[in-house]
Amino acid sequence: MSQSTPNDVILLAVGDVGPCRSDPDSIFQYVREDIGASDIAFCQLEVNLSDRGSRLPQVRHTTRSSPDTARAMRECGFNVVSVAGNHCMDWGRDAFDDTLDSLKAAGIAAVGAGANRAEARKPVIVDCKGTKVAFLAYCSILPEGFWADENRAGCSPLRAWTIYEQIEKDQPGTPPRIHTFADRADLEALKEDIRLARTHADIVVLSMHWGIHFVPYTIADYQREVAHAAIDAGADVILGHHAHILKGVEIYRGKPVFYSLCNFALDVPLSPAMMKSKAFREIQSLNPDWQPDTKCTYTFPPNSQMTIVVRFVLRDGKLNETTLLPTFINLHSQPRLLKHDDPEFSEVVSYLAKASAEAGFDTQFLVDGSQVRMEVGHAMAVGEKHQEHAIG
Repeated sequence: MSQSTPNDVILLAVGDVGPCRSDPDSIFQYVREDIGASDIAFCQLEVNLSDRGSRLPQVRHTTRSSPDTARAMRECGFNVVSVAGNHCMDWGRDAFDDTLDSLKAAGIAAVGAGANRAEARKPVIVDCKGTKVAFLAYCSILPEGFWADENRAGCSPLRAWTIYEQIEKDQPGTPPRIHTFADRADLEALKEDIRLARTHADIVVLSMHWGIHFVPYTIADYQREVAHAAIDAGADVILGHHAHILKGVEIYRGKPVFYSLCNFALDVPLSPAMMKSKAFREIQSLNPDWQPDTKCTYTFPPNSQMTIVVRFVLRDGKLNETTLLPTFINLHSQPRLLKHDDPEFSEVVSYLAKASAEAGFDTQFLVDGSQVRMEVGHAMAVGEKHQEHAIG
């Protein structure tokens, strides 16, 4: 890794965040110092921050937290968050407005949602040490009416369409081949937004709430289509959320695409009654190892405990360095950055390498102390001061 300079900007990015507890500070107990040491820290907000509103009928699972959660997030170090997610309007317009107001009051910039389509598509631009970083955020997981339009509040949409192709036409009921593709108008709008942001910033970071939740390794066709189009339009980094497990990392034209960063600090308590519902059992079947413990706040599958913090070094207006910090989430939803000799460290790196290979990406992960670098191809780099080994 290169020698740091005084003007380096440290950007950290993580997955879904949503404390749902009376003491939201406690969820960040083991990472506050790490996140707080950055210049810019980004996450996906997975909950509404409001005590108001009514549950909308088209919502299957609602999320809600106290407005004080925004303060806890800011004190941990987060200063930019995406609100472009499938829970942004769970509790209606009042709760949506409260969420944006709470973030603003705490000093956190919200991106990807607003009172109308123009506001939702507007980038957040952070000027730090002379480097301007633009953030854009879009959502593909959209309950009816959650996306912003000309006169309606909501999140910025990147809708996708699904076609089910019957493989064996003479065999009724057999599994189909599934094709997905991005909505043409939404994709053009996304590319237009990236090109415009590029004129005002040195670095463009794109956040996407997308993908197939809980299913290991699988990446939908539309995700690759959107990722490549976004980088072709000028995006430097793509941060994926929503899947609740790590997915593969692609290096496309030298730019990293994190198809899913998994969760980071997210409470989702489940009741025994909820677990017995047909709807939950169908979702549970997507991940065969999923047996939630209702006594805990982190009720996701075991592979959802493995996550990463992505560390970017921005220097002289360019993305100079990208490293991964393997992280483990305990059953109380608390993340902890791992050291190289922690037993979970190699598990996280190996899982990410397998997820990338299964997706067809030739991304190699090189362990360097307690950080991980990425390269394309099978070359293994050995630094003069660090013993490294490649996994992939």
